Amino acid sequence: MSNTVISIKNLNKSYNGFKAVDDISFHVNERECFGFLGPNGAGKTTTMKVIYGKALYDSNENTAVDIFGYNPKDKFLDIKALSGIVPQQDNLDIQLNVRDNLYVYSKFYGMNKRTAEKRIEELLSFMELTEKSKAKVRELSGGMQRRLTIARALLNNPRLLLLDEPTTGLDPQVRHLIWNKLRELKEQGVTILLTTHYMEEAYQICDRLLIMDMGKKLLEGSPRAILADNIEKYVIEIYGVCKQDSSCTGYLDEAGIRYEFHNNTLFAYCNDSQKLAKAAETMNESDYHIRPSNLEDIFLKVTGRGLNELQ
Repeated sequence: MSNTVISIKNLNKSYNGFKAVDDISFHVNERECFGFLGPNGAGKTTTMKVIYGKALYDSNENTAVDIFGYNPKDKFLDIKALSGIVPQQDNLDIQLNVRDNLYVYSKFYGMNKRTAEKRIEELLSFMELTEKSKAKVRELSGGMQRRLTIARALLNNPRLLLLDEPTTGLDPQVRHLIWNKLRELKEQGVTILLTTHYMEEAYQICDRLLIMDMGKKLLEGSPRAILADNIEKYVIEIYGVCKQDSSCTGYLDEAGIRYEFHNNTLFAYCNDSQKLAKAAETMNESDYHIRPSNLEDIFLKVTGRGLNELQ
């Protein structure tokens, strides 16, 4: 049975009367990848900051926060000694080259020169940065800078890796490279906690998810279980449809197919894809798209908004 690395019960965090995190509970097991999925402003980063002690949670007799047996309110240094942290924005020293960025950071962990140099070589190879070891940070692409930030977080061989929006703004090729590296780390025994607003990222690499919005927990479970338990298998998107147009909705109403409108697109959901295909028989192929349901559809169903919409 897996050990519990993180245990959170009834967590609340307020800023000047605004509740950024609203009574959420969850746990993270050893050697799993656990993700917070939600739009900007959902409370994902605040929850992450509470875990490693950068933000103090609201005092409440029902609240319990346990990370490796430590409470971050007074044992945040003990937690950081066991963790690697990748912030939302890269904060590398642009005056130094790749290798020196890692070497300077190794001093925070009290690593001697020989140990540090060996570990740096391992990480440069692991993150595919060996050929850029002498390059200045400002010469690196955004994807390389992100990989360097992750390498820096791994210097102390952490048991827990925390990543805040690890692939935001990166191209698909780099994103997949980072996903593969995170899978390798999990196989090596590292527990991973990440925040993301990318549906595909959450589905691809997370063993379990907590879907958040406006500080509240909406759903929790494995990506596949969340889909199976909360939404129909297939969806048709019909473009350029207004709510007053009954030419599309008449058949859907008769067939008992659930549908909703969003940004001039009609989304209809059904476990039988043939029924959805019948709804599209009179349309041009460019006017609709039938596909499997995904986590974006779940979020739209429970909030009425898309994951990437502004708050």
